[in-house]
Amino acid sequence: MPDLERGERLQIMLSADELRAVENWRFEKRMPSRAAAVRELLRRGLNAEGFDVAADGARSGSFSVLDKVDGDESAVPEKN
Repeated sequence: MPDLERGERLQIMLSADELRAVENWRFEKRMPSRAAAVRELLRRGLNAEGFDVAADGARSGSFSVLDKVDGDESAVPEKN
C-alpha cells in the first residue's frame, strides 16, 4: 500500500438520511471504509461538470447530499 500523507482532518455533519445514503453507496460500491467512500465521492464531485458556482452569501444549509422529492422530507439520492 502506498504511503499516503493525510495530515488534515475534515469534519462534517450529516443528517441521518444523508449518512444512510453515503453508507448505502459505500456498501454498494464495496468501498473498504467510510473515509475511502467519502474521498471517492469528493474526487468524483470535484471532477464533475455541469454545476453552478455557489452564490455569494450562500449558507451551508442550502447544500445537501440528498434532493427533496415533491416536498417529501425523506429525500432520495439522485441516480447517475
